[in-house]
Amino acid sequence: MMGDDEEAVARGSVLFYGVGHMLNDITAACWFTYLLVFITDIGLSPKDAAVVMLSGQIADGFTTIFAGELIDRFGHFKVWHGAGSILVAVSFSSVFGGCVPCIIFGNDSSSLQTIGYSFFAAVFNVGWAATQVSHMSMVNCITLNSTSRVVLTSCRNAFSMVANLSLYAIAFAVFHIRPSKTTSDVENQYRWIAYSSIFIGCCFVVLFHIGTKEPRLKEEFRGHGYEKLSWTFWFKKLLYYQVALVYMLTRLITNVSQAFLAFYVINDLRMAQSSKALIPAMIYICSFIVSIILQELTWTGQRLKGFFSVGGVLWILCGSAFLFMPGSMKDVMYFLSLVIGIANALIT
Repeated sequence: MMGDDEEAVARGSVLFYGVGHMLNDITAACWFTYLLVFITDIGLSPKDAAVVMLSGQIADGFTTIFAGELIDRFGHFKVWHGAGSILVAVSFSSVFGGCVPCIIFGNDSSSLQTIGYSFFAAVFNVGWAATQVSHMSMVNCITLNSTSRVVLTSCRNAFSMVANLSLYAIAFAVFHIRPSKTTSDVENQYRWIAYSSIFIGCCFVVLFHIGTKEPRLKEEFRGHGYEKLSWTFWFKKLLYYQVALVYMLTRLITNVSQAFLAFYVINDLRMAQSSKALIPAMIYICSFIVSIILQELTWTGQRLKGFFSVGGVLWILCGSAFLFMPGSMKDVMYFLSLVIGIANALIT
């Protein structure tokens, strides 16, 4: 394969690149696991909480498209990464640190809180998307060596696991050590989690920028007679819509379950506050272990469909258990968390 003769990327460079997405990963884990819980715990209605979450997702969708196009045209990966990281850190601390507009205007109305949290949720997702796109697209411009590209991506994924487990370890410690009795206690809990996450993530962002050089765009196929496809080409392919639909539904399962799991274990099962961290951590660890095992298999189209179907069936069973399981059987949730971890690994 063209580019495989190029010298492999040094281990140090791989590590410096791999830590570049830590801030995004650790804040995203906190965002999807605890944002809705935090907003409703401090007094906003479920409707207002949904508006806050939706504003962020809309901003993320648009920014991903435009950031990708601009980075493709102009490069400057580290500039985009650095700017996005700053937006992530500032906006994330503003969301979990309290309603900034409420402090400025001296008004704690629910409408102003919703507007304030929605604004910073949108800013957070703008920064998050810019950081993600610049970091992921950088791989193809760091090296043409296909093996090194796989190693760089694998290192990034490994540190994603570290980020998620770090978040849940921090949350477990905070929920266990600092029990909440008032709204102020709840706010302090999440501030500790958010600020700790930002500090850890920013440390790794600094390491990334120190150890990673700005890559130059490399036109891998220049002069080889390959025709550049128009972006409209894919909209004429049925497979494009099939893959998009499957991916969307898969992400819907994983993201929605992650966002509402904390509500379920606390409000329905009446489990300890620390379970908001322990249960997600168990799911993630189990999913990671199963993913490693699956990588050793030889994959065919039929096998992919079979494993995906098994994952879907497991999720249906878990969903049924959530609907009908009485609160007195809350310890079963630990077993279900392992099953969910297996299911997530199979469908993703």
